[in-house]
Amino acid sequence: MGKKRFMLPMEEVDFTTVKYDHEVITAPRLTGFGLKLFVWICEAPLLGSLLMSYLKKKNKITEKLQYTVIPERPMFRPEFPPQEPEPGVITMEKDSTPTTRVQSALKCLPPYDPACGWTSDSSPFLYWKIRDFAHAYRSSSVTPSMVAEYIISGVEEFNNKNPPMPLLISFSAEDVRNQAEASTQRFKEGKPLSILDGIFMAIKDDIDCYPHPTKGATTWFHEVRPIKQDAVCVSRLRSCGVILIGKANMHELGLGTTGNNPNYGTTRNPHALERYTGGSSSGPAAIVAAGLCSAALGTDGGGSVRIPSSLCGVVGLKTTYGRTDMEGSLCDCGTVEIIGPIAATVEDVMLVYATILGPSPSDEYILNPSTPCLPNLSSYNSSNDLLSLRLGKYTEWFNDVYSTDISDRCENVLSMLSKNHGCKTIEVVIPELHEMRTSHIVAIGSESACSLFPDYIAGNAAKLTHDTRINLALFRAFSASDYVAAARLRRRIMYYHMEIFKNVDIIVTPTTGMTAPIIPPSSLQFGETNLQDSGYLMRFIITANLLGLPAITVPVGHDKQGLPIGLQLIGRPWAEATILRLASAVEELCVDSRKRPSTFYDVLKVK
Repeated sequence: MGKKRFMLPMEEVDFTTVKYDHEVITAPRLTGFGLKLFVWICEAPLLGSLLMSYLKKKNKITEKLQYTVIPERPMFRPEFPPQEPEPGVITMEKDSTPTTRVQSALKCLPPYDPACGWTSDSSPFLYWKIRDFAHAYRSSSVTPSMVAEYIISGVEEFNNKNPPMPLLISFSAEDVRNQAEASTQRFKEGKPLSILDGIFMAIKDDIDCYPHPTKGATTWFHEVRPIKQDAVCVSRLRSCGVILIGKANMHELGLGTTGNNPNYGTTRNPHALERYTGGSSSGPAAIVAAGLCSAALGTDGGGSVRIPSSLCGVVGLKTTYGRTDMEGSLCDCGTVEIIGPIAATVEDVMLVYATILGPSPSDEYILNPSTPCLPNLSSYNSSNDLLSLRLGKYTEWFNDVYSTDISDRCENVLSMLSKNHGCKTIEVVIPELHEMRTSHIVAIGSESACSLFPDYIAGNAAKLTHDTRINLALFRAFSASDYVAAARLRRRIMYYHMEIFKNVDIIVTPTTGMTAPIIPPSSLQFGETNLQDSGYLMRFIITANLLGLPAITVPVGHDKQGLPIGLQLIGRPWAEATILRLASAVEELCVDSRKRPSTFYDVLKVK
C-alpha cells in the first residue's frame, strides 16, 4: 500500500523552496521481436494489467494520482483569467473572412523588397517565402502550374530515393494540376484570391482535406470515418487560393514523438536521412524543411507541431487552446490539442495563422477568447516593444538536456536578445514539473483511448502498429479517478504559471531536450518504443498543451553533428502576437546560423 500524501493548497506553495529534480522514465526500449513480445504481454488480460500497474508505480504515476490528496477542484479544460491587451499589434475583426485576415497580416510585415527576395544574388538563400512566390506569379516569371510540375517531380523523386522519403500518404498529381491550373487562370485574369493564391501546402493526415481520405496514418481508419468535406481550417485555406497537395505522413494516430510509421514508411529528416524528423507531424515538418511546400498544417497535443519543426529546422506555432477551430480533425474532442502552422519562416507562419484562426462557436462561448491580433513588424516602434519584454528562464530546467550544445546555443540567443534588443531575462521557478507531465499523459491518454475505444474493440486493435498498441494499453489502465486527479493538478499548474506571468511576458526554453535521434534499422518494419527519447523530446513542450498556452519554436542553429536546434517561446493565454514578435527577432538574429538541409528541392527555380 502506498503512503498517503497531502499537497499544500496551491496559494500556500513557497516557490523559493522548490528544488529541481531530473526526470527519469522507467520503460524498456524495444524494436523487432522484443517489441512484438512486449505488445503480447501488454494486451494479455492478467499479465497486461500487472505490467501496466508496475510501470505506473515505477514512474510514480500511482503515487501522484491515487495516493495523494489534491485540495483543488478539477480543471477539465484550460480556463484562462482575463488578459491585458498586447502592445504594438494590428487587430483583426472577429467575424472577418480569411482573405480579409490574411490581408491584415500582410500589413504587419515589413515592405517586401524583391532585391532581398528571389532576385537576390548576394543574400544567403535558405528558403523561398510566400511573398517570393507571390511576386514571381505577379511578375509572370513562373505560374502555379509550372511550380506544380516541379512539386510533382519532387514528390516522385523523394519516393524513389534510397532509402525512400515517404512524405505523403495520399497524393494525386491530377488534383494538384487542376488546382494549379485554376490558380494560374486567376492570375491571368488579374484576380488572385489573396497573397496565398498559388501557395502549395500539405495537410497532416489527421485533418480532413477532401477528397483525400483521413487515415491518421493507420491502414483502416478511413473505412470507419469517411469524409465528405474539408476541415474548417482547410476550408479557410482553400478560400484564399491555397493549393493543397495531399495528406502528409505522421506517427500513427499522433501517438508518438519520433514519426516512426511501419504502415507507410518512416519519414526521414532532410538534414540527416538516417535520423527521425520527430512527431507526430513528421510529414508536414519534413515537407517544409525539404522545400517542397511553403507551409503545412499539423496538430499539436503533445508537441506534435513543435518537436518535428525543431528537429527539422523550421518554425512551428502552437496556438492558444481554442484559437483555431478543430472541427474536421481526428482530435477535435480533446482538451490539449490544436491545429497549427509549420513554415520555413516566422513571416509565413503569421500569414497561415491569420488565415486559419477563429474558434468554434462552442469554444468562443465557453473560452471567451481575446480579439486575435498580430505584431506590427512594419512599425518603427516594434523594436521598442521588444525592449520591454521580460523573459522567464528556469535555469535548472533549461539546462536539463541530452547535449549541452542545445542549452549553450539557446543561452547564446538570450544573450543576443539582451544585447541587441534590451530584452531582460528573469530567473523563474516552476513547481511540480513531474506532476505536470503526469497530468498531461493522463489527459491526452484518457481522451485518446476514449475516442478510439469503440473502433478498438470492434476488431481493429491488431491493425495498429506495435508502439500504438503499447501506448493504448497504458492509456486504458488510467481510471476515472486518475483523470479527475490529473485535472486537479492542471488547476494547480495553471495557477503557478499565471503567477509567473505576473512578472514575465514569455517563458523561454529549448524546444526539445535532444536533437534528432537515429532511426534504428530494426524499427522500420515493426516500429519502436523508446520512452527515454520521448522524455527528452517532450521535456519542455507539455506546458503549452496541458495549460492551453501559445508557444512557438524557432530554429537558432545546429549542434556539433549539424542537427537543428530550436528555441521555444511560451506566452500568456491568447498572446500569439507577443511570441510572434519575439520569434521574428530571434529569427533575424540567427539567420546566419541556419543551414539549408542537405536534402532540398527547389520548386520555384527563378533566376
